[in-house]
Amino acid sequence: MNHHLLLDQPLLIDRGSERRDHVDTASAHAVVVRDGAVLAIDGDVVELPPSARPAHGLEIYLGRDGDRDLVAVVPDGPIDAGGPGARMTPLRELLGLFAARGADGALDRELATTAVAISAWHASHPRCALCGTATEPRMGGWVRRCPADQKDHYPRTDPAVIVAITDGDDRMLMAHASHWSAHRFSHLAGYVEPGESLEQAAHREVAEESGLVMHDLTYAGSQPWPFPASVMVGFRARVEDPGFVLDDDEISEAMWVSRSELDARVADGTLVLAPPGSIARRLLEEWYGSTLP
Repeated sequence: MNHHLLLDQPLLIDRGSERRDHVDTASAHAVVVRDGAVLAIDGDVVELPPSARPAHGLEIYLGRDGDRDLVAVVPDGPIDAGGPGARMTPLRELLGLFAARGADGALDRELATTAVAISAWHASHPRCALCGTATEPRMGGWVRRCPADQKDHYPRTDPAVIVAITDGDDRMLMAHASHWSAHRFSHLAGYVEPGESLEQAAHREVAEESGLVMHDLTYAGSQPWPFPASVMVGFRARVEDPGFVLDDDEISEAMWVSRSELDARVADGTLVLAPPGSIARRLLEEWYGSTLP
């Protein structure tokens, strides 16, 4: 199965929302997560048996894989588990390794992405937004409850849009955001604002950042993107007039590239692409027609 299509399929893990408040997590295998990194060996997520878990203060029920329950744990101190080669690996690094494994990496991608996303929410939302009281994890870590007003607070996901734009010559627009590292280029993207649809957000963001007017906007897929708490929604679009006027605060440089020009710029190092495993890379490779180096 093409790994680009795996996000179109149902979840591989049964999240078991009906079991979250009473599952026996003490007998579950554990994924270790902390500060956006996951315990892994050469891109394989480590699942620790109950006896090998590190001391931890937060436990999140991830669901059931076959006959095994799985949790994510956030360790309190040093991690000495997982065997030789095991290390806390940033999720951004793991995404490319998961993608390279295709279908074999899909389960690990799902576990790691969920563990990072939900643990990041716990870290950034320790108190009640209404009264400021410290909240407590409930429902297997999928809710934080305020003991003062008994309000339940749920994880949030912030939608963002990303658009692969081509012109009349089938060239791809590549843009460099002002805060990115040198030579890194990708598609235009931005967050969805209250009161607009995903499509309206795509039109607005592209117009604000480049002045381009798009046509034939079509949905291309989505990807969880917990950096720190997004889902990235991809689109393809065309423009008739390729002339752009950049918002210099957001976008410092942009260019239209053909496939041969992309090859040349990647080869000489003047264009650094989005990493494998990202929806940005997927959109680019679908236009290019094959896997990029």
